[in-house]
Amino acid sequence: MEINKIYLGNCIETIKEIKSDSVDLVYFDPPFFTQKKHSLVTRDSSKKYEFSDSWESLEEYIHLIELCLIQSKRILKKSGSVFLHCDKIASHYIRVVLDKVFGMENFQSEIIWSYKRWSNSKKGLLNSHQNIYFYSKSNKFKFNTYFTDYSATTNIDQILQDREKTSKGKTVYKTDIEGNPVIGKEKKGVPLSDTWEIPYLNPKARERVGYPTQKPVLLLKEIIKIVTDEGDLVVDPFCGSGTTCVAAKDMNRNFIGIDVSNDAVELANRRLEEMIITTSNLLKRGVDSYFEKADNDIALLKSIDAFPVQRNSGIDGFLKNHYEAKPVPVKIQGDLESLNDAIKKLENACTGKDYKLKIVVQTKKEIYNDRSFEYVSDVKILKSDRLKIQELYDKEINVNDNF
Repeated sequence: MEINKIYLGNCIETIKEIKSDSVDLVYFDPPFFTQKKHSLVTRDSSKKYEFSDSWESLEEYIHLIELCLIQSKRILKKSGSVFLHCDKIASHYIRVVLDKVFGMENFQSEIIWSYKRWSNSKKGLLNSHQNIYFYSKSNKFKFNTYFTDYSATTNIDQILQDREKTSKGKTVYKTDIEGNPVIGKEKKGVPLSDTWEIPYLNPKARERVGYPTQKPVLLLKEIIKIVTDEGDLVVDPFCGSGTTCVAAKDMNRNFIGIDVSNDAVELANRRLEEMIITTSNLLKRGVDSYFEKADNDIALLKSIDAFPVQRNSGIDGFLKNHYEAKPVPVKIQGDLESLNDAIKKLENACTGKDYKLKIVVQTKKEIYNDRSFEYVSDVKILKSDRLKIQELYDKEINVNDNF
């Protein structure tokens, strides 16, 4: 079977054509048994992609998954692995089938893909993760260890010093005969965990093509890098828009994609030509890089029952309660801002939004020339508690000076 190609056809019948013991990784993201028809249009509204995730019964669905897993096990090398992507709907049934086909002893990890998404209108907790089950064909599976940074709360002694167990099994820092701490071996960080915070594809991302269940290439690259090397073969029996194949090509792996939809195959082939991959500032710089508000500002916003927003120079937060069915933006006067400047920044940030109430929190006394011309605005001024206390002190001082 030719590699580096997308095949149109039934996943079970097509995968049977792949040679046994020839594949390094099988990843598949099958339908999730949602019992719905999924559809989405491209950003320019030129095309609509659809696929049905409706089944006669759960048994029919699980039978398909089992047949695909049986063929996946056949084509995998002894050093190979399978990653199956699912969500809460049928994950517990799928896990049983994986144990049946690959054996409980070959279960390696349940990866939690965590992400932030829009608000949930349904009753209950917001869905913000999916599951990826990682099974190997044997105990000789290939695995590349990667490391992440230590937590900011990690004690430096835990990083530098060696440790040992006492006769009672308690772990303690190791010392030499003179009682001095023993420095441990060089450490590279914390091994990659089974919880991955990788952003869901932004609706405006260039990588997004309009396929209903499109996953980010960055997610697939994370999987590919830990169980394959350059030149290895990756197979996706439900390749959809081709994300797995794009990731494999970008990482110099060979690939085979299979999908029953002609639209999906055409789309996947186009993506393989364009090779558009969205980068993530969250992964590059870390989540802390998005936090710009100082602790004082956060505390001030909380004191007026507002939640903070980041990366917006004109709006620092919004009140939790709307006014006349509209959000209420809040701007905190900066240390180097005049009140006029703060009002203007808030107004500029609110252009075209038709907010019925806008608030600037004044944090310092106005100096004589601060408002030599007053910016015309309906923004309401709310004095901070700190400013009120300062004004109270000033008033008391003035009263005492008059005696």
